[in-house]
Amino acid sequence: MRAIDGGASFVVTRNGVPVAEMTPVRRRKSTSRAAIVKAFKNAPSIDAKRFFADIDAILDQDPTIS
Repeated sequence: MRAIDGGASFVVTRNGVPVAEMTPVRRRKSTSRAAIVKAFKNAPSIDAKRFFADIDAILDQDPTIS
């Protein structure tokens, strides 16, 4: 466990066959609202009607059809 805390990963085997991998948990990094707003500040606006019309022209979104 100390090695995993240090960043090491291990493959767990059963009878020599890999069955799992133990890796360190990746810590989530959050982004501030201000940083997100700044990143999209100069992005073009999206016309929702045109966007959904474009999607409908390409994809069949009927959930009853498999």
